[in-house]
Amino acid sequence: MQVRNILDKAAPHFQKDGRLQRWYPLFEALDSFILGSGRTTDTAPHIRDSIDLKRVMIMVVVSLIPCVLMALWNTGYQANTVLQSMGISSPPGWRGTIMSHFGCNPANFWANILHGSLYFLPVYLVSLTVGGIWECVFNIIRGHEMSEAFLVTSLLFALILPPTIPLWQVAVGISFGVIFAKEVFGGVGRNFMNPALAARAFIFFAYPAQMSGDQIWTAVDGFSRATPLTVLSGAQAGQAIHALSITWQQAFMGNIPGSMGETSTFACLLGAALLLITGIASWRIMAAMLSGGMGCAAAFWLIGSPTNPMFSVPPQWHLVLGGFAFGLVFMATDPVSAPHTAAGQWVYGLLIGILAILIRVVNPAFPEGVMLAILLGNVFAPLFDYFVVQNNIRRRRQRYGA
Repeated sequence: MQVRNILDKAAPHFQKDGRLQRWYPLFEALDSFILGSGRTTDTAPHIRDSIDLKRVMIMVVVSLIPCVLMALWNTGYQANTVLQSMGISSPPGWRGTIMSHFGCNPANFWANILHGSLYFLPVYLVSLTVGGIWECVFNIIRGHEMSEAFLVTSLLFALILPPTIPLWQVAVGISFGVIFAKEVFGGVGRNFMNPALAARAFIFFAYPAQMSGDQIWTAVDGFSRATPLTVLSGAQAGQAIHALSITWQQAFMGNIPGSMGETSTFACLLGAALLLITGIASWRIMAAMLSGGMGCAAAFWLIGSPTNPMFSVPPQWHLVLGGFAFGLVFMATDPVSAPHTAAGQWVYGLLIGILAILIRVVNPAFPEGVMLAILLGNVFAPLFDYFVVQNNIRRRRQRYGA
């Protein structure tokens, strides 16, 4: 109550015509963070029933918790397994100082969580801090209120990065995503593509050495280990699955190298259940992307190829490898950059699913196509809605003779 009184007394200074009016976005963010807000959003994304933007964004963050926990555990597990096999008791540097008190035993759940957090948390904090600063700058300039949407963007970006990425590249990437994929178009609710994916795409093409190859997926200096998709793309034609040293169940649970938060299909499904139950994510987009991806994968699998090993990968393996499940649940369903009409969502999801598998299978230099497929889908999303709306108008004119 005392805090509420202090903030209420300070509020007039930050409101319109107050001497600190320019800094109202920071004051409103502090007030909302400490005590919450009874107000609902009056701009896009769209209000559904009694759920406002704050509740939507917080629910998405909650749905990402399984992926965050898996990122912590699997990053530590992969590193601890390698260190144990090399006979090394702890990693070098400041992380080794911390881990020396706990050991690097991959059978120890908490040792894996701790080791993984030493890589994930710095990446997330840089993403949150740098991106948050840019959000503050643009909101102060425009006089907009701070939005909880960036909590989702910063977390998504951290989850789709490798554990070894330099922190300065995290700062550069999230800066690009926030500024050029969001703020230049007007801020929250006006971006035409997913800012987290745009940030990752920029980092991928600007600094490919830190975003591709075999030495970035396991948090041990000098150790090289390919992701399952890379192994498949380099196998002999017709023998792709036999080249893997993991089972489908391991891939489903996420006990494999890859970007920190997108390896576990199981964790993604837990998040999908919450998003679907609450009505936040579109089931049409999920169903369409799944149908398009699995249908395209089944077609390649049935056709086969004497030269391309990816043709022999069964459809169910595509679902548990790479970022397909993560993209399906959390990226393609972004309510701002996805279509809003039912028919548009079906076409959008099908396009992304087909393109993701098409790029993954046919392009030998790029064994993962989910990121590019979703970004391309974002570009076409307004066009899908436009044609659906125009078609509805035309049918109504014909029906009523207008």
